[in-house]
Amino acid sequence: MTALYNETITGGSVTFAAAEDFLRMFHDAHPEAGPVRRRLDEVREEIEETGTYRHTHDELCYGARVALRDTGWATSGLPWRRLKVRDLRGIHKAQAVAAQCFEHLRLATNGGRIQPLVTVFAQDRPAAPGPRIWNSQLVGYAGYRTGIGDARNAEFTESVQAMGWHPPQPRTAFDHLPLVVSAGHEDARFFTLPPEVVHEVPLTHPDLPWFEALGLRWPAVPVITNMRLRIGGVDYPAAPFNTWFVGTDIGTRSLADEAAYAMLRPVAIHLGLDTSTDRTLWRDRATLEINRAVLHSFDTAKVTITDHYAETQHRLAWLRTRKNRGDRPAFRPHR
Repeated sequence: MTALYNETITGGSVTFAAAEDFLRMFHDAHPEAGPVRRRLDEVREEIEETGTYRHTHDELCYGARVALRDTGWATSGLPWRRLKVRDLRGIHKAQAVAAQCFEHLRLATNGGRIQPLVTVFAQDRPAAPGPRIWNSQLVGYAGYRTGIGDARNAEFTESVQAMGWHPPQPRTAFDHLPLVVSAGHEDARFFTLPPEVVHEVPLTHPDLPWFEALGLRWPAVPVITNMRLRIGGVDYPAAPFNTWFVGTDIGTRSLADEAAYAMLRPVAIHLGLDTSTDRTLWRDRATLEINRAVLHSFDTAKVTITDHYAETQHRLAWLRTRKNRGDRPAFRPHR
């Protein structure tokens, strides 16, 4: 998981070739934007003068939507052209970035009817890198070396404690990590998540009354915060985005995973399964019941979620139509 490292952060110069690839793509899709040659001449001149260029609002929205679609983050049934894009490129201070991230979470939650959303903050420039968010997701749970919480976040948890963050007492398995933001060349700062914008779903099971007593819960919205958005050679290092959860993201990859919450054995014991050998397939049976609980709980809470069967069909369709020509917009891990 993301941790805070001493890395050199610099703004990036943009090549005209990368800009041209994207702008021709944009004008092909939006002929109403006018002649591409005129726009290319403007951008070439701007790059020669400043080392980068500024997208129009329409270019930014188109690039963000294509990035979400082409990098496979758009979940099944999501009409990517309707993704809402919050153009906040004028914001680069850490405190303002954090405040708008919290607003993103409120808007995306949308009372349970999850709104796919992208918020784009200031871009990298040759002499002025844009802001960066260090958390992997906007709502994440602390992980402690004592075995409590999300083990994937143990290193990050120690990093924010070294910055001065104090976990709640007593510690629990679901302590919210603060949001960590760095602005330009300034040191990173942490900001506490306002509880009123965090919507969590308590997990229950349709057939197993004891499941509720496990005390499991999960955030309603997966807001990804540690990927940079690249459009036509321009990097936006802080561009949090969300769709909605696939059930197995929570049940299999988080709660069941031994490297995260390791809930398979406790669930198997409650089920009365023989855990002495893997040949009884107790892990499979416990994983199934955890995933049933996740889908049941989100449906009961009326929070948008999809399942891995629907998602598989969507991903296959996406792979069949994916194009790799040119420097296409994409969400990419930070280097």
